[in-house]
Amino acid sequence: MIKANRDAALQTYNRRGFLQSAAAAAVGTGLYGAGLSADTPKPMEFGLLVSISDNPEKVFAHVHQLGIPTAHVAIWDFSPAMATRFRSALDRYDVEATVLFSSGPGEEKYDLVQGPPTFGLVPSRYRRERIDHLKRASDFAKQVGAPAVFNQWGFIPEVPSDPLYEATVEAVREIARHCKGNGQMFFNETGQETPITLLRTIQDAGMDNVGLVLDAGNLVLYGKGNPVDALDVIGTYVRAVHAKGAFYPTDPRYLGKQVPASQRSKVNWPRLIQRLKRLGYEGPITIEAVPTQLGLDQEILNDKAYLQKLIAQNVPK
Repeated sequence: MIKANRDAALQTYNRRGFLQSAAAAAVGTGLYGAGLSADTPKPMEFGLLVSISDNPEKVFAHVHQLGIPTAHVAIWDFSPAMATRFRSALDRYDVEATVLFSSGPGEEKYDLVQGPPTFGLVPSRYRRERIDHLKRASDFAKQVGAPAVFNQWGFIPEVPSDPLYEATVEAVREIARHCKGNGQMFFNETGQETPITLLRTIQDAGMDNVGLVLDAGNLVLYGKGNPVDALDVIGTYVRAVHAKGAFYPTDPRYLGKQVPASQRSKVNWPRLIQRLKRLGYEGPITIEAVPTQLGLDQEILNDKAYLQKLIAQNVPK
């Protein structure tokens, strides 16, 4: 997810950044049955990435009106009052918050030059505050019944001997341990690190409740990997999926271009959906809306219709 997209795409959700209670059973085995036999995969539901500032009722009413049953929810207000309103709105509009997202504090730059020293759990000057923030997000998620928390861990060093690498691994381990105490999983959203570095980080953290939100578009936007091929490396850890389209960066300072999932791009959703099926993934495909001249809601519906056709197709033998 990138800030330009979040700020523009979710203006209808109070202009804040873009942005199942069975979590205990999910810890160790993974949400949504990843790794199950691909012979008879269950249909993938849909989700929508949304952001809440002060009006969860409006946000979840909108998700319901779009005919989408689940949501990944970005939120920064962890107050008891918000928890009560949040849970009540989920129940009222029959929406399931499958994952919560939160980030910060401190600046985070969405580019390829200022991003590495400012983003996620890697920068030492922000790390302690961000660990504590994500622990509070986990506590809030427990109150509202969300089974997982995610953010982007940052531009994890490729070289394991880099001092920032071990510190980042320890941060992931500490947050995951807190989430496990709350019966939750802790996810990284892909994009800012190569798949092999991400695999090493997960293995070195050594926690059985760590997984991935596969943001296929981000892998392309950051120039870190081909999403289909990346599943050969990290596929067994995928527990959630974000859907948008993207093109690789051509300027070494800036991210690539993002487009709706329904538009042709370098993500290759037809192949990616088939590969996810083979891996046994059966969780939601969560649309990360990219606004165009058609309007946000129309692009969401276009993405949903496009992905629905791909999901309905049989996996080639």
